[in-house]
Amino acid sequence: MRARKYPPEAVLRAEALAFSYGDHRIISDSSFVIAEGELVCVLGPSGCGKTTLLNLIAGFLKPTEGRLLCNGNPIAGPGPERAVVFQTGALFDWMTVQENIAFSLTCRNRPASERIEVAEHMANLVGLQNFTHRYPYELSGGMRQRVGVARVLAANPKIMLMDEPFAAVDVQTRENLQEELLRIHTATGCTIIFVTHGIDEAVFLADRIFLLNGAGDTGWLEFEIDLPAPRWSPENRLHRSFVTARERIYRHMRRDLQKSNG
Repeated sequence: MRARKYPPEAVLRAEALAFSYGDHRIISDSSFVIAEGELVCVLGPSGCGKTTLLNLIAGFLKPTEGRLLCNGNPIAGPGPERAVVFQTGALFDWMTVQENIAFSLTCRNRPASERIEVAEHMANLVGLQNFTHRYPYELSGGMRQRVGVARVLAANPKIMLMDEPFAAVDVQTRENLQEELLRIHTATGCTIIFVTHGIDEAVFLADRIFLLNGAGDTGWLEFEIDLPAPRWSPENRLHRSFVTARERIYRHMRRDLQKSNG
């Protein structure tokens, strides 16, 4: 993947990063930086290493070679500056929406008044202010994912890691959640790394796309996406820049698929 030059406030840096499962090389000699406030999508087919990269950044896995740094500090394991939104939401069924959102603050023994204030603010940010006393089983799939996002934001991480969080909902809900995520990103300035296998989703969301391939090699491609403001406008899905970027990335993915199939 092509390395880029960023100012010192780059929040994440990879230096000659590599990872293998036994003899199987997943990521090889990759160096990159992600600036504070960027929304980067990691795109590619199943099995290409997207979730592996996310797990390395989260600290769930350790690099085989090279290193990852967050705010200049080597990542040696999970940490509060990096928080994950999983595909399933991973909510606690016995807790209300408010209690789920406030969970990280409860673990830190923050005062009840602060927990309630933060939870209410985050619930409002994701459009769930009227559902704070509901339980997960009373919510739709899209609403549960919003709770998962709000819970991560309540922890005030430097980086929010999202592993295909909208894959399990219907198309209309997915598009609504994508637009909501862009609004939240603008409002909070949080750095987001978003894993997806959907080209349209990546192009709509990302400032940059890291395209991993499934062709049996470890090369990455990088694409910069430039869509009009406000980024969350549904009209951007029809914009010329969106269509052009989508076509370009699709051609690269098709080429890699044909290569991997011989």
